[in-house]
Amino acid sequence: MKTKYVKVATTVRKPRVNVVTLGCSKNIHDSEVLMGQLRGNQMEVVHESTNIQANDIVVINTCGFIDNAKQESIDTILQYSELKDQGKVNKVIVTGCLSERYKPELQSEIPNIDAYFGTNDLPELLSTIGADYKHELLGERLLTTPSHFAYFKIAEGCNRPCSFCAIPLMRGKHISKSIDDLVKEAKFLAANGTKELILIAQDLTYYGLDIYGKRNLSDLMRHLSDVDGIEWIRLQYAYPSGFPMDILDAMNERSNICNYLDMPLQHVSDNMLKSMRRGTTKQKQIDLVNQIRDKVPDIALRTTLICGYPGETEQDFQEMLEWVEESRFDRLGCFTYSHEEKTHAYSLKDDVPDEVKQSRVEQIMEVQQGISYERNQEKIGETFKVLVDRVDGDYFIGRTEYDSPEVDNEVVLSAKDNYVRIGDFVQVEIDRAEDFDLYGKIVR
Repeated sequence: MKTKYVKVATTVRKPRVNVVTLGCSKNIHDSEVLMGQLRGNQMEVVHESTNIQANDIVVINTCGFIDNAKQESIDTILQYSELKDQGKVNKVIVTGCLSERYKPELQSEIPNIDAYFGTNDLPELLSTIGADYKHELLGERLLTTPSHFAYFKIAEGCNRPCSFCAIPLMRGKHISKSIDDLVKEAKFLAANGTKELILIAQDLTYYGLDIYGKRNLSDLMRHLSDVDGIEWIRLQYAYPSGFPMDILDAMNERSNICNYLDMPLQHVSDNMLKSMRRGTTKQKQIDLVNQIRDKVPDIALRTTLICGYPGETEQDFQEMLEWVEESRFDRLGCFTYSHEEKTHAYSLKDDVPDEVKQSRVEQIMEVQQGISYERNQEKIGETFKVLVDRVDGDYFIGRTEYDSPEVDNEVVLSAKDNYVRIGDFVQVEIDRAEDFDLYGKIVR
């Protein structure tokens, strides 16, 4: 009797792709686009999974903006490089700003990484993983944020000459996306439950100059405002020089455009603004803030500042400190200057000691803490529309239209109601306020 051999079919398991995102909201957006492409290629994809698998391909989307961010990216690359050496992951691929800026150095120092890619190498990255770049997936993303809000990148790169900034080295020149493509993306997001679009770019106010021959942010805002299901549109980064005042008209006309503007001013001393190559002056900035508040009295203004830029004297700093006290910004962040190679300011002497930089940041933030407390106290007894972001124990945590995720005030709701879900809008009466948080109860 002959022995019969039966061929048993074996299934080769496709590798899982674990995407790790570092840095800013632009990187979050880029990772979400990558994940959407991978899903479109029928690949299993997860975001920052702690359940490490030996078959995993790990893609690290890095940040290369300032020293702390660069160090975090390097530490993360080394962590997964070691896991690969131990056989705990299959491949490690590095992309994003750090590898755009330092690819040769990284290849030399950490050679066991399977591939390094820059910020505009998505098709090549996908090919290395065994996936195809699909043009028909334009605008489709796999959100890593809660589904009710999404970072919405309207342009890539930057044409501004700011002396301290390395963004153009990593992201290139400004390239606007078309209104048609952005509306298509907004409709896709809205159909999948997104209610808030947070518009981001290196410079929102430059939008349209390259493809329409004029600053066209206001037109884009109106088109996005017309998308069914989008209840909030927020402007996350607006450059002050050449600020298009017509975006304030759109803000006044449309109820779903938030009375909120993030406009990083960086400094106020004319000496510093000139050296920073900001294209503006102290008086122009003061006038702009006043004009914005006159046109939209209910607006919440957020800004960011830099302490310890080369040559910053005590007088320069005191001028900025007094201006912060007088301007009473609704939201404010402050950072120490980071001396970045290949920037224009790198030729200057980094002459402000680190402890002085940090002390100045702390003084600015102490003043702003008092302003925030006073502004929040004024809200007690008022009722606001609040978007519920998450649950923390027995409490819901949400935001008003005057607050962006992670960087601004949160509203803590006094008790968790069964009928409220994450992503719901609720009316909340504020009954208590602290420096950076509001507390209230849902008004049925």
